[in-house]
Amino acid sequence: MKLTFIVPPCFDHKQAAERTAGCTRVVYLAPNIYELTVAAVLEKADKYEVKYRDFVYSGENREAFEDFIGNDDSDIYLMWTVNLSIETDLEAIKIIRKRRGAVKVVLMGPGPTHFVERCLPDCDVYVVRGEPEETVAELVGNLSSGTPVDAVRGLSWRDAEGVHNNLSRPLIRDLDSLPFPARHLLGGAVYRNPKLVRSPYTTMVTSRNCPHHCIFCVPSSLTFAREIESRAVSGRKPVIGFRSPASVEAEVAALSAEGYKAIGFMDDNFIWNEDRTAAICAIMKRYNMVWGCQARADAITEPIARMLGESGCGYVDIGVESFNDDILRYIKKGETAADIYKAVELLKKYGVPVKLNVLIGSSPLETRETVLHTLREVKRLGVGPVMFNIVSPFPGTEWYAICKENGWLATDDYVPTDVQRESILNLPHLSSTEMEKLLFRNNLRYFLSFGFVIRQLGRFRSLSELRHAIKALRIKLFG
Repeated sequence: MKLTFIVPPCFDHKQAAERTAGCTRVVYLAPNIYELTVAAVLEKADKYEVKYRDFVYSGENREAFEDFIGNDDSDIYLMWTVNLSIETDLEAIKIIRKRRGAVKVVLMGPGPTHFVERCLPDCDVYVVRGEPEETVAELVGNLSSGTPVDAVRGLSWRDAEGVHNNLSRPLIRDLDSLPFPARHLLGGAVYRNPKLVRSPYTTMVTSRNCPHHCIFCVPSSLTFAREIESRAVSGRKPVIGFRSPASVEAEVAALSAEGYKAIGFMDDNFIWNEDRTAAICAIMKRYNMVWGCQARADAITEPIARMLGESGCGYVDIGVESFNDDILRYIKKGETAADIYKAVELLKKYGVPVKLNVLIGSSPLETRETVLHTLREVKRLGVGPVMFNIVSPFPGTEWYAICKENGWLATDDYVPTDVQRESILNLPHLSSTEMEKLLFRNNLRYFLSFGFVIRQLGRFRSLSELRHAIKALRIKLFG
């Protein structure tokens, strides 16, 4: 049986959806290790021919996609779908139907996990809800053998009687049991991260989920799919899963042997305690990897900052959201502005570059002045890149329920938006138009400021690295 993972081109002439973080359009490309892990699970079964075709990376258009589908003979197509890619992926299914008839299609990710019926346009499409690896493996096995799929846990499907939602599947508790992502299927594609100037670059995860309760939060697309499913079944966040340091080292060693120079850890919360952080920092230092991670400000202690600095950490990505303590309390961040100042101070002390994430409109307390105050504080701290986003009321979050209840949606209901430039909220003190203008102006004032430009120029070791960063910045600012 032939299985092909496909990433269709964007059919509306916009930037393609970014499918790993899942809430923006592409600024710079990164491998989707979530679906590559599913591909590795299928390869491990040793009874399928598995391929991967990414039309976004190759820059190909609709015509190329239609030609590929028309000349291909795969038995099943698989897609990792996020909210922003739903329309693209449904259009891809129409093309598959036109060129290949009733061939099977499997959709995974947070988009179909929440919008189940919308993502089941016909009886030959299957939706894998939540954590996908075991469900996809069982589903493909059943389709291969002609076995009914009504007992496959974590699956939704359609027949003449309507949509069926099978029982939820328990989470994988032993993450070490999963194979490493099948990066070889990328066919030698080279990725670069402007925050980590060395390449080739790839991504990794060492844990799944986060224990905190920020009302707006949409974590990585894998975690969000797990959360949507878990909340639907139990009303609670899913259990956190960890890989062992030994498993992490085995993957880093393999990546080093394959020539990778830089790794971005996609864990929703990378820093848990000093012992685990020390173990992973030692691994990264041993293999001379440049790397980066996401962490909470209140997790940065002096020993941890020192470890990060000594191990080649190229950035720590911190969710700041706001420097207003009333807003931080409202959104249940569990941190104060003082925690942010302290974390930045410690990281700078040990030479660790800092990236900050700021959310505009995450609370009805937000005003034009609170947004400008946050911008002033960010500039005063003198850090590296800052991602200014407008909060989106993602279905499945507490923030969505609050916005819906208070009538703050500018549309009839949630509409997928690129949080780096669009808003569908009208808050008590800020309209959607005002938030979009503040976002654009904040980006210009920060990224084109003399201080930021001077700080960044010294990071690049070649003209090609600089060109790549400028391209990403242009896309970020102007689309």
